[in-house]
Amino acid sequence: MHISRRKFIELAASFGASLAFRSGYVHASSIQWREQRDFYPQGVASGDPRPDSVILWTRRAPAKNSTAKKLIVEVASDPGFRRVVATTSVTLSSEADWTTRVLAAGLKPRSVYWYRFTDEYGFGSRVGRTITAPVEKDNRPVSFAFVSCQNIQMGGSNAYRRMIWEDERKSFADQLSFVLHLGDFVYEVVWYPEDRPQGYYARRLRDVVRYPHGEKIRDFHVPATVDDYRALYRGYLLDPDLQDARARWPFVCMWDNHEFSWKGWQSQQDFSGVRPAQTRKVAANQAWFEYQPSRVVKSNPDRDSFTSPAVRDTSIREFDDHGLGLEPGNLTAINSLKIYRTLRWGRNVELILTDNRSYRSEPVMHRAEAVSFQPKQFPYVLSENVVEVFDGGREFDHGKPPDEISFNGNVIANPRKHSSPQSMLGAVQKAWLLEKLRASSVTWKLWGNSVGMGDWRIDFQNLPESAGTKWPDAGYATFMDDDWSAYRQERSEVLDFIRSKEITGVVALCGDRHAFEAGLVSPSLPPKAFEPVIAEFVTGSISAPGIFEAAEYSLLKDHPLRAIYLYQTSREATVQPAINFSIMHGVRASLALKRTGDARRALAERNPQLAPHLSFIDLGGHGYSVVRAGSAELEVEFVCIVRPLERSERADGGPLAYRVVHRVKRWMHGAGPQIERTRVEGALPLVL
Repeated sequence: MHISRRKFIELAASFGASLAFRSGYVHASSIQWREQRDFYPQGVASGDPRPDSVILWTRRAPAKNSTAKKLIVEVASDPGFRRVVATTSVTLSSEADWTTRVLAAGLKPRSVYWYRFTDEYGFGSRVGRTITAPVEKDNRPVSFAFVSCQNIQMGGSNAYRRMIWEDERKSFADQLSFVLHLGDFVYEVVWYPEDRPQGYYARRLRDVVRYPHGEKIRDFHVPATVDDYRALYRGYLLDPDLQDARARWPFVCMWDNHEFSWKGWQSQQDFSGVRPAQTRKVAANQAWFEYQPSRVVKSNPDRDSFTSPAVRDTSIREFDDHGLGLEPGNLTAINSLKIYRTLRWGRNVELILTDNRSYRSEPVMHRAEAVSFQPKQFPYVLSENVVEVFDGGREFDHGKPPDEISFNGNVIANPRKHSSPQSMLGAVQKAWLLEKLRASSVTWKLWGNSVGMGDWRIDFQNLPESAGTKWPDAGYATFMDDDWSAYRQERSEVLDFIRSKEITGVVALCGDRHAFEAGLVSPSLPPKAFEPVIAEFVTGSISAPGIFEAAEYSLLKDHPLRAIYLYQTSREATVQPAINFSIMHGVRASLALKRTGDARRALAERNPQLAPHLSFIDLGGHGYSVVRAGSAELEVEFVCIVRPLERSERADGGPLAYRVVHRVKRWMHGAGPQIERTRVEGALPLVL
């Protein structure tokens, strides 16, 4: 579809960007550009490509007694800028923290372009590279990476270095078209090194940011103003490997929780109790907008900058039936930036991105009434039965919630009997998602999901009496108290819609869990019906520690359940993630592994009903994932690096731990998705 220059001007303004429109006159650059990277300390970036356009970004801060007022942006079809196809001038301002966004438009589809910024003194940014999307009729396969959870304070970005190194050695047809970032681009919870000199686990804490204002809670610091959130992005974007990745590919970004607040929901924070934080939510949204080049909707679309709406930190007293707080400031804060959106790559891929944090109801398992249902002696898990009752509220069991809940030998009144079910998406966004799924005509509808969907369970109810502790419930244990596995009612609603409308080719691409996972998503698992509707792939974290690492450094040597979480053949041997084995095969299999030292023999005691939906899981994996989507099948490759405690100086980002590829073939309605493992390189960590 052809879009006029006038329409692009309107689009650029709505995205808060200037316009650089392709000229009919291609020419060599006449700009006296001299690269001065220290004047552009956060590098360059591009984002949200379409067949005819892409958003470009940089930050030119005052430096060395040199304050620039404007920049010239050049877009070329060659890295030497002998064929400049678009150029424009943009104004810099402290109001946007000296960042700038440019919509480069009128470009050719599925093409590589190079871009750079130059100030009025001739001082230039590094050269960036970007790629436009293919047209809708293009049937060629599409490749891209998806990542999440980069805690630069705690580790190196070696995954990006590996990604770049491998991509440079591929043909253009096989190279990545973009990088999907599923959130936790920054971590707002920051330990200043002097506040925690012992580090974090075995990790060194880097001095990434000092908040100009901030707030100290216990031994960590959190941002309190827009200047604090800006400082966080500035600190993270000094990372050289992250900078190089943003300069090589367009990024498509969705936030998760840490872009605002660790246990935040809507505009509220939870630090040992919920407190209003409308002003901080607006500040977080503004900083995200200023530092992420993306096609998102501001509350002031007629202006080319983010204008912070006036809000006050006010407690929420009234909620709708989806748990959305109706306090006016809460609604203003969460709607100051709408980032759920879709993007398309040819005939085979439509990316549907949902915001899983801004509209969600308060996680019920974080509330005071859930304290009585926390298992003792069972790290990181909850009762699946309790989660289902709490989540469903009055809609549990088709509107027949129990009056009481039995747990740990006690009978406790159901505090959620008359309450609404939880909602992850909110009513408006959920309706939008369902319509996008229904209307999509592409082969693969890829749901960019900042949090995981499938259940991770352990059958602690099958522990032998000799284990030394007893599970306080008759059913399974479940991990995760704030992702889709705890928002089950709405998850089932979405899955039931997909099934009833006979929609195929839906695959969830997820982050947040700090683990690699390949599996199928069903509304329920055995002993209930197991009827998979969609496939799911979760990527390991770039650098943030996960559950295996937490158990490795937190679980006492004499803990009665240590063998369920950790496996070690001798005191001197490397600790391995028995948790992988337990989630896939059950507690008796992990106890047999400890007893026999033979994983294959231990499988004789596996529980076949525990995880029929899982094909792969590694709760200790770091790295990234690569999707290859064609007309007949979709492949996802997990690229796992060794734990990135420090930045690698190697060109390839350091050693590879393993590489594993799974395939999903296009399925027809009624058949359901299936996952097969097609390639393994390296040793998989207790994954059989």
